[in-house]
Amino acid sequence: MTKLSVNINKVATLRNARGGNVPDVVKVAIDCERFGAQGITVHPRPDERHIRFKDVYDLKAKIKTEFNIEGYPSQKFIDLVTTIRPTQVTLVPDKPDAITSNAGWDTVENQQFLSDLVDTFRAAGVRTSIFVGTEPKIIEFAAKTGADRIELYTEPYAAMYDKNKEVAIAPFVEAAKLAKKLGLGVNAGHDLNLENLNYLYVNIPWIDEVSIGHALISDALYLGLENTIKAYKNCLKEKTELD
Repeated sequence: MTKLSVNINKVATLRNARGGNVPDVVKVAIDCERFGAQGITVHPRPDERHIRFKDVYDLKAKIKTEFNIEGYPSQKFIDLVTTIRPTQVTLVPDKPDAITSNAGWDTVENQQFLSDLVDTFRAAGVRTSIFVGTEPKIIEFAAKTGADRIELYTEPYAAMYDKNKEVAIAPFVEAAKLAKKLGLGVNAGHDLNLENLNYLYVNIPWIDEVSIGHALISDALYLGLENTIKAYKNCLKEKTELD
């Protein structure tokens, strides 16, 4: 079964716009779990413009499902992860001023760096996922780091979906097949939504987890959080079940 992990960064962005603690990111995370989410994702950035490092500690004490912390592995981030010991750490190559993740790792260029990180997180009992594109060589070198999983960067799929979904999905299917062959688990995330998620799932049903934030929180403004989570989980079923 593919798990749905809800990224709550946008909830923190809304809170930070006014100060105070409304909306309460911890309460939202608890509600997401109560409504059926199987994981919570956060991405603390150096400027703390959405999730703050304190939020990560507060969430750790309350989350009952899987906790996924993603981010660029600065020393501060590494220290946070090895202290919190979440279920999973997802390593992304974002620069500090990046608005959002917009590329995967060059695992060839950064193989030793990533391998050392995997060793560090494994020693702390944390599952490691590396954010990558669909290039076969990149996935092969991701496997060589000893990582447990990769997360496929799905923005290119989402961008082409409306034009030609068969062409859009093709490189992701091949990438996921290669990852599976190499013994890597497969996660996916970025720009997935209620329109394109089911097609991804039907074509790659062995995906372990999808991490969705912006679209899901935006949909919740119209549908409500509980209905939105149910709708996204419904996308993670065979098409015949949706008809």
